Amino acid sequence: MRRIMKNAMIKSVLVSSIVLAVLPLQQGIAAQGTASAAGTAISAVATTAPKPTAAPIMRDNLSKYGLKKDVELPVTVTAGGLSYTLEKIMIFDFASKEAVALRKTYNYGEESGLVAHPKYFVWTKFTVKNNSKKVLETDTGEKWRLHFQGLKSLDPVYRFQPVKLNDKSAVSWMKLKPAEQLSSYQAYMYAGNFNYFQISLDFNGEYSEISVVEGE
Repeated sequence: MRRIMKNAMIKSVLVSSIVLAVLPLQQGIAAQGTASAAGTAISAVATTAPKPTAAPIMRDNLSKYGLKKDVELPVTVTAGGLSYTLEKIMIFDFASKEAVALRKTYNYGEESGLVAHPKYFVWTKFTVKNNSKKVLETDTGEKWRLHFQGLKSLDPVYRFQPVKLNDKSAVSWMKLKPAEQLSSYQAYMYAGNFNYFQISLDFNGEYSEISVVEGE
């Protein structure tokens, strides 16, 4: 009789031990399930939450000088197998901090070849692609011109030597063989008025132009 009772007690202890061992495991599984569900809910909220809108790229400040665009930048003009894309243009008063900083950074002078007393410093970003069979060299004459008034065009500014060819930071001299292209920045000086804005391109015996701001 005592042996039977002893065996029953042993079985009871074993069952209790198994229950105590299984219970934390079940609680852990339940906790993991709760955490997983919470993570899924947070992920769903993060996915459905509206993303912040990126600020628009400022490509020009033409309106500051009374020029209302008919065509948005970037704009591309092509002639003779050459394409010129104006991606950005910023006009600064010549004595402004922006203009002074750019002249100092890229070692520009206070005058250009055609503008002795400039009123404005114009900073542009562009890409030019030579899809022709002719070599492009800017020291044989300007291929693209920017116009704001009459027959006047902005005068390119050349950096003081030494300046490397096809400089991507701020170009002065370039040479592109067929199938080559260059993206860079170019500076101009100007002393006229702002009546319209036109880009012209003359290359390989062909001429083309595009109006960004139509004249009155």
